[in-house]
Amino acid sequence: MTIKDLARETGYSVGTISRVLNGQPNVSEKARVTILACAEKRGFQLNTNAKQLKQQHGDSILAVVTGKSNEMFARMIEYIQRELSQTRYPLVVDYVEETGDAVAQAVRLVREKKPLGILFLGGDARFFEGSFGAIKVPSVVLTADASELGFSNLSSVTTDDTAAARCAIEHLISCGHKNIGVISGDLSRPGMSRLRYEGCRQAIEDHGLQLPEERCATVRYSFSGGYSAAQQLLEQTGITAIFAMSDVMAIGAIRALRDKGLRVPEDIAVVGFDGLELGEYYVPKLTTIRQQTDLLAQRGVALLLQMIEEQGASRHEMLPFELSVNGST
Repeated sequence: MTIKDLARETGYSVGTISRVLNGQPNVSEKARVTILACAEKRGFQLNTNAKQLKQQHGDSILAVVTGKSNEMFARMIEYIQRELSQTRYPLVVDYVEETGDAVAQAVRLVREKKPLGILFLGGDARFFEGSFGAIKVPSVVLTADASELGFSNLSSVTTDDTAAARCAIEHLISCGHKNIGVISGDLSRPGMSRLRYEGCRQAIEDHGLQLPEERCATVRYSFSGGYSAAQQLLEQTGITAIFAMSDVMAIGAIRALRDKGLRVPEDIAVVGFDGLELGEYYVPKLTTIRQQTDLLAQRGVALLLQMIEEQGASRHEMLPFELSVNGST
């Protein structure tokens, strides 16, 4: 009994069969149940010895993604897969929770899969400081600046999160808003959320305004997080605008505002961050800080391949952003 036999019996592709048997994500629950049931019925067992022998000399690129429901990272993975499909390097994707340790996961996967290089999509600087030294293969972190970490085998490509958040707040203030609420990710650790919060604080204080603690709701980067955060902010009287640190949180917030009978932007304006395609088709069309998602992925792949193939030195790039003003403000 081989994987091809399982594919014939279940009707699923060899790739889907392989992902299920290796415990990888991006497989429907129906497919997982059907394939595992068939494998058990037929007494199928993975040839782990052959698998280990094959992995003694890996040729893959490993992508470790922080956050299992990050829409921006999902788009970036699609682009990375397209880019690498033109090369000899297969892509292996693994996920950790939003607050998980992507570096510890990568250390384990380097031992198991022997990748030639690693792409980190997101990640906490503290984890890199703590255990990245155990990783010797070329690596690139996307959407986080690793220039201060000092690892010779770690490059980074990111957006200036502080300047971008500041731009979003400046736009709301220019529209006449003074009482602005912020929907943020975890501020207890260094990284993207803290940088964006710093940009908010700077812009607000530059105009002689204040950002009280109760006007910053901390949640997960998700639709439901944005929804619950908006409900929390609505308890603060006088809020006329919300800046959400991701488009998915902004869209969740707009849903909560509408469920309360409020109009966007007439009653409360909303600005997001990322520039996801979804925001282009939402009603109202979302005002957002647009990151160059495809370019982030393209530059990340290019830097990694340069490090692998040419033994290139680590580099750190910061890409421009733009404010896309639409119907939510």
